[in-house]
Amino acid sequence: MKTNRILPIFGVLATATFALAACSGGGTSEEAPESSPMESPMSSSAPASEEAEMMDPAANLVGPGCAAYAEQVPEGDGSVAGMAQDPVAVAASNNPLLTTLTAAVSGELNPDVNLVDTLNSDEFTVFAPVDDAFGAIPEEDLNAVVSDADTLTSVLTYHVVPGQITPDEIAGEQTTVQGGTVEVAGEGDELTVNGANVICGGVQTANATVYLVDEVLMPAADEK
Repeated sequence: MKTNRILPIFGVLATATFALAACSGGGTSEEAPESSPMESPMSSSAPASEEAEMMDPAANLVGPGCAAYAEQVPEGDGSVAGMAQDPVAVAASNNPLLTTLTAAVSGELNPDVNLVDTLNSDEFTVFAPVDDAFGAIPEEDLNAVVSDADTLTSVLTYHVVPGQITPDEIAGEQTTVQGGTVEVAGEGDELTVNGANVICGGVQTANATVYLVDEVLMPAADEK
């Protein structure tokens, strides 16, 4: 389903614990046995490549715009590494590509619509329209939806799917928090959501997996 442009709108670091055992000999004539090499519990339970992936927030990134994103925001709270440290609403607020979306979910655009606590309280997959996506929306249309709390809430929650879904598992029909469905197609750097392009997906936050998209998604009329 392609985004409706008639009424478009809004849209780790696991810490390894080491055990150190001290060995001492029982008598003066015998040398203490050599202690066995230390082992990390994580390294013993997961392959090295899997451990590295768990600790690298950029490990699952896909999309043709990831390099540009990293160049624009190479470090700090809004970078890929920085976003991984915060819950999703906080992480999005630090990302300079998501200022309009942040305003929409935080009550800044409509005080009756504040989804920050909800978004930060559980695990989600979030399709996050970048600022350029909102910039393409006629101001009159945008204002009409923003002023209607129910419609704004419906559109925003249409961009959120329960649970974290990685890029290699995201393809197919996904049921959103709003109740409607979105269709994710393609793979790798060619993922789309209802026809909107994934600019950079697999961006981790403390509780969510984020896919930056180039259009605002709109639920079907019968799903609003």
